[in-house]
Amino acid sequence: MYIVAIAWFYVALMMAVAEGTNSTGTVLGAVITFILYGLLPIALLLYIMATPARRKAIKAREQAPLASASRLPDGRDETPASTQSASVPAVREEP
Repeated sequence: MYIVAIAWFYVALMMAVAEGTNSTGTVLGAVITFILYGLLPIALLLYIMATPARRKAIKAREQAPLASASRLPDGRDETPASTQSASVPAVREEP
């Protein structure tokens, strides 16, 4: 993904240099060329290509409070049933 952005950035930079050094070109034209043909399309491309990663981060952020809600108040991840001591056997009374 980034190789395309880097290549487009290079092409836009060379277009701006050609515009600025041309005998009929101006520095303002070079700056406008670089912004309109370089920065804006690259920013749009990177924004669109990063959409799945942003969605994944938002989903993970929304799921984080749900995961922390299952923790005990003292910060342990145990459920109340697992806090009972396993070393004490259950005693069955005989009738």
